[in-house]
Amino acid sequence: MKATAIEVPVSEDLKLREISLSDAPAVFNLINTNREFLRKWLPFVDYSKAVTDTEAFIKSVTAAGNTSDLVFVVLYQEQHVGVIGFKSIDPANLKLEIGYWLAEQHQHKGIVIRSCAALLKYTFEKMQMNRVQIKVGIGNMHSNSIPKKLHFTFEGIERDGELLSNGQFHDLEVYSLLRWEWAKEQKFIL
Repeated sequence: MKATAIEVPVSEDLKLREISLSDAPAVFNLINTNREFLRKWLPFVDYSKAVTDTEAFIKSVTAAGNTSDLVFVVLYQEQHVGVIGFKSIDPANLKLEIGYWLAEQHQHKGIVIRSCAALLKYTFEKMQMNRVQIKVGIGNMHSNSIPKKLHFTFEGIERDGELLSNGQFHDLEVYSLLRWEWAKEQKFIL
C-alpha cells in the first residue's frame, strides 16, 4: 500500500478513504451485522466468515502489484458504513467499473449516489479515464437507481453474470458513462 492513503471528500459528513488493514474489524463487523441484507446480491458475504477473511481481501486489493482495484471505505459521520471502489481498472483502454455496498441502516440517505458522483469526478479528472461502468443484479432496484440518477446509459444484460453464494447465477444490468457525457451532464449530478 502507498504511504499516503487516497481520500475523496464528498461532503462535510461523508468521505471516502482508501481502505487499509486497520479497517478490517469495522468492515467485517458491517458485513457480519448486515449479512442477511447483503447476501441477496453479494456473493462474497458467505465467504466472509471471520475478520481474517476481510483482512485477506484488503491485503489483495492493497498489494503493491495490484493495479486493477482501488477500494475505499465509506465514512459517514466518521463511521464505517460501507465500501465502494474501482475494479477491473484498465489503463490501456481508460476504463473501469465501480462497485459498492452499504449497511442496511444507512440506506436512503443519498450516501451511495453522492459517493459515486465524487468518484466519477475523481475518475474523469484525476485518473483521466474515458469510460465508467456499473453492473447491477436484475431486480436490485435500490442499486440500479444509482446509475440511472447519474445519467448512465443502460447497455444491456450480462446473462449469468454473477454466481451467488446459493449456487445460482443471476443476470446483471450493465450501465456506462463516458467522459464527454459526464462533462456535459455533471451540472445535473447531485
